[in-house]
Amino acid sequence: MTDICCIGHITRDRIITQNPPMTAHCAGGSAYYMAWAIEKLKNSEGEESQSPSFHMITSVSQEVMPEVDKLRKAGIRVTAFESPTNVFFENKYGENMDNRTQRVLAKSAPFTLDQLKDEQARVYHLGTLLADDFAPEIVEYLASKGDVSIDVQGYLRKVDGEQVKAVEWTDKLRLLKHTAILKVNEWECLTLTGITNPREAAQQIHDWGVREVIVTLGGGGSMILADGKFYETPAFPPAKLVDATGCGDTYSAGYLYARAKGMGYAESGQFAAAMCTLKLEHTGPFAHHIEDVYQVIKKNS
Repeated sequence: MTDICCIGHITRDRIITQNPPMTAHCAGGSAYYMAWAIEKLKNSEGEESQSPSFHMITSVSQEVMPEVDKLRKAGIRVTAFESPTNVFFENKYGENMDNRTQRVLAKSAPFTLDQLKDEQARVYHLGTLLADDFAPEIVEYLASKGDVSIDVQGYLRKVDGEQVKAVEWTDKLRLLKHTAILKVNEWECLTLTGITNPREAAQQIHDWGVREVIVTLGGGGSMILADGKFYETPAFPPAKLVDATGCGDTYSAGYLYARAKGMGYAESGQFAAAMCTLKLEHTGPFAHHIEDVYQVIKKNS
């Protein structure tokens, strides 16, 4: 029985920023960022024997298989199915890192129920990238075996040519009642509910059946609605702002890791926010240890 199973594609990413001016090419995707983040936490001093177990399930082309090899060499348990093509994202940021435009230059094959039927986990985190990554039947099936955690971003975007366009999540009422944990940002909150106030939107999502609603607000921090109460966490300022790609996935990794270790909602939100602060300071996945996370929290307490 795995504590956290993260399912998602590994992407090829082209990242373009204006401040500082930079173009970088690297691997990415929700599952990729989460896997490296949790591995760094597990390898921290004193964490080796008490960390939650983790399993990554992905689908990649042969071109990206070297990234799977790197994960495995680092000690991360990875199951990789072969896809004829691979997701290729271009992420372009404005002066404000909260503003991003995307192009999709290629896609991976969707996951199938047959690929996932033998996995046993306490939490299944679906790192959605595009609307057709997971059929509704997969979510319902996984929810019958454990808690389903969803980063909603992929359900709200589809590819039209190379452009990423916002779409309605037509199955939201069917699937949210099977979702234990949902992470959304402010724009996704509005898109899902039509409600401009994030607190009211979070309450609506909770009323649709989600046990823990996480709303990330960029520079405004984050809030968690659970057990009828809001828990708010400010955004801790980074020493320097380099790249926001994968920041939301880093938050999910920190939150699920903390919850699996028995931390409460407020403590888990702080832990996840501190991880995001460290992630913002460089391009690529989270690359710090757990003592660095607590140092950020202590500095900003």
